[in-house]
Amino acid sequence: MELSIKLESPGKADMLYGPMDRNLKMIREALGVQVFAREGQVKITGSAKGVSRAAAVLETLQRRLRQNRPISVEDLSQAISAAATEANSQAAEVLDVYVSGQLIQPKTPGQKRYIDAMRTHDLIFCSGPAGTGKTYLAVAVAVHMLKHHQAKRLILVRPAVEAGEKLGFLPGDMQAKVNPYLRPLFDSLHDMMDFEQIRRFMTNDMIEVIPLAFMRGRTLNDSVIILDEAQNTTVAQMLMFLTRMGHCSKVIVTGDDSQIDLPENIPSGLLDARHRLKGIKGLAIVRLESGDIVRHRLVQNIVAAYATGKEEPASDQGEEAGEPVRPRPK
Repeated sequence: MELSIKLESPGKADMLYGPMDRNLKMIREALGVQVFAREGQVKITGSAKGVSRAAAVLETLQRRLRQNRPISVEDLSQAISAAATEANSQAAEVLDVYVSGQLIQPKTPGQKRYIDAMRTHDLIFCSGPAGTGKTYLAVAVAVHMLKHHQAKRLILVRPAVEAGEKLGFLPGDMQAKVNPYLRPLFDSLHDMMDFEQIRRFMTNDMIEVIPLAFMRGRTLNDSVIILDEAQNTTVAQMLMFLTRMGHCSKVIVTGDDSQIDLPENIPSGLLDARHRLKGIKGLAIVRLESGDIVRHRLVQNIVAAYATGKEEPASDQGEEAGEPVRPRPK
């Protein structure tokens, strides 16, 4: 693994590195990594564990410099020991994906519970509002397992349901028609693998991104199977999907039960499954809340505002922006 760290204060590089690069040499020898300093950056290569610990040590040293505190040999030794202790406690949380230097780990207690559930259970249901990392973390766990040979295949599945509007006829072949529905899954993949690697894995059937309707009749062994937007499945579709699970496979079902796009008279397969399957051994049900949202800070406020269920009358529009409200014609 390789990680590049940009120095906060390049002018203090000599203090960070120590006399004759003493500090970098100590980090290199203590943690078994290679450390290279050049042009205001420190590049660390080695095992994921070693790189993570070395990055933590450099963060501690930079924090001392930020506070205008010197760095002694004793300070560095304590930082190395502390990084080793902290790394041991966080090792189970870090997800190592294919993109060089990209380590993914939970940012909230809810996300930590979610990752723990995915590591310890074969069937996981995760629901919550937009921006909580439901799909992103599921894909990260799957890519981590693929990289570390804990799974042979990754199957990403989505129902092809329009979000509140009729798109009409879509041109092109079948792949072109379903691609817009599957695009969010590709977005997550591209954060963790480069384009050529994704293309190669898809050509070799190690990765599939497919609509839910194409899952019928299949049995998937040694796979991680992720169903995204599960709130838009019917009860029959959910049953069909869950029974695709084969030996040594892990199934992760994600959805936002506040954004159901099914007709009002059709119950959501996600809500139904959570109710029916609750209490089954080997199954985990995780709920992420607005506090777990890790997108733009405004997303939390937007989700909270819509959760109240209040609607402002049309005549109030524009007042918050300082625009005059024009009287309606009689």
